[in-house]
Amino acid sequence: MTLLISALAACITTVIWYLTSQKEDLKLGVLCLMYWGATIMWFVDAIFEYAELKAAYFTPSSSDMLNDSFLGLSVVVFGLIIWLVILLVSDPKGVVKAALFRKGQNN
Repeated sequence: MTLLISALAACITTVIWYLTSQKEDLKLGVLCLMYWGATIMWFVDAIFEYAELKAAYFTPSSSDMLNDSFLGLSVVVFGLIIWLVILLVSDPKGVVKAALFRKGQNN
């Protein structure tokens, strides 16, 4: 499930990045690379797990699937949090800077 969730997030992010490639303000390329990196990591993990479990790999228990789903979703959310921090620190449109200066002038 972790591989499936991260691959889905990577594909969706890549399509959005491709459709909005003229706008580099949002730094979607960074988010794409993070999700594709996670997908590759989970793919390698799946290969090694299959080598160890053989056919049992395809019949996981429901608790294992639930744990993997939570892990996959947490990876996607953590990637979004890192992307938001990068976006806020770089502040390509100057929104954070303007808000900070506006707040400082009101006091």
